[in-house]
Parts: sequence; structure tokens; C-alpha cells
Amino acid sequence: MEIIGNGFIAGHARAYFGASHPHATLIAAGVSSVYLTDAPAFEREANLVYDVIRRCKAEGRTAVFLSTAAAGMYGAPDSPGTEEGPVFPETHYGRHKLALEAVFAASSVRWLGLRLTHIVGEMQVAHQLLPSLTRQLLSGKVTVYSGASRDLLDIEHLMRAVDLLLTRDVRDEIVNIASGQPEDIELIVNGLEQRLGTQAERTVVHGKPAKRSIASIAKLRKLAPEIDDFGFGPGYLAALLDRYVDDLAAHARKALS
Repeated sequence: MEIIGNGFIAGHARAYFGASHPHATLIAAGVSSVYLTDAPAFEREANLVYDVIRRCKAEGRTAVFLSTAAAGMYGAPDSPGTEEGPVFPETHYGRHKLALEAVFAASSVRWLGLRLTHIVGEMQVAHQLLPSLTRQLLSGKVTVYSGASRDLLDIEHLMRAVDLLLTRDVRDEIVNIASGQPEDIELIVNGLEQRLGTQAERTVVHGKPAKRSIASIAKLRKLAPEIDDFGFGPGYLAALLDRYVDDLAAHARKALS
């Protein structure tokens, strides 16, 4: 597999795929924060995508594009969280990703669009949820947004899902890659706190009630029924935190030292 990018997902993809799927190009570069509003960063990613589409079309390759299944895409009250259902993105990031999906769909290139939830694994970017929460907890103070929730997915399960879809030559499709189970932010903080052996001072921020954004995984389950072996459902959050808390803690302590 050709992998474009040098970040968290790109690094794991290189280790996982190696020389497999030589016909595919994974675009694992571009805007990585759902909160970004920087127009030049969006423009750089768009130009990268255009170049990859042109080259993949000329070479008969399959372009794999990473979009988003987060609240920025599915957070509107009338969005059902399905790939075929209507979406009304509420953030610059969500609108940007949806626009690039439309470019792929109109391009006639072989492509696979993956709407990703919040990915968890070793060597995560510092601004992402679990690294940020871990640093805050170890510093003794944490900010919690009341009513917020996040669907967390193990990076290894992401790699396996992509592998399954490419092996079956799934293309010209949008597929949600998620656990399908948003977790309350308070439960995530509690779970980290217990495993870190600390109790931080909490500042709870109350805002307007947040919609519990759910990304449907019915299509993913139909295309790759093996995902039922991933352990989604009750216990998935606990297993995820058990698996990565040591790595999170080590990097957080290094950042705080």
C-alpha cells in the first residue's frame, strides 16, 4: 500500500499493511483536528487530494480517503448517522470533509471513503482526546464538558476494518468506521482516573444540551461481519483504556516534566 502522510494513522498503517494492497493509496495526511478553522490548511489538503485523484485515475489505483464520522458530520438533530442518510455538517471540518467526498464521487476514480470516529492507540497526537485528558488528570485539574460523548475506536480495529474492505474490493462507497457506541465523557474521565490512580479537581462546563451523535455501523457490519469479533458494546471502553493507559501516562508525564 502507498501511504501518504507521517502522522499517527499513517505510522500505524505502514506497520500494519507493509507491501499488502499494492493497488491502494491511503491519504493519511491533511487536517487532523476537528476544531481547526484554518483556511490555508483546508486548501493544502484539498490540493493534495486533487493531485492524488489525478494520479490514481491515471494509474488505475484505488484512493482511500479519511473523512469524519464525528459530531461535526453527524451532529445535526435530523442526521441519522448513516452513510446514505442526509448530513448537515455543523463545523468547518465537517463541511470540508463532505466537500472532498463529493469531489471523489464526481471524479470517476476508484475510491473508498472512510468516515472515522475518534481513533485511539499508541503515539497519538497530543491534542487528541485521551492524551489531552490524561495530561490534565496527571496535572491535577481537568475540564469536563457536561453532556459530551465520544465514540472511541482502537487503531488496530481501524487497520483491520480497512484491510477487510480492501480485500473485498469495496470501492466507490462511503463507510463509517466506528464502534457505534458513544461514551459519556464523564465515564471516560472516570475510567482514566481509576487506571492512573489519581483524582483531579474537575471543572464542569455546562452548555446547551449536546446531541448524542451516533455513527451507524450497520453498513460496515454488512460489508465486514468480522467486526463482531472486535468486542464492540459493553466493556469495549474498559478494554481500550486498559490497553493504552500506560502509553498515555508515559507520554503525558514526559510532556508535564
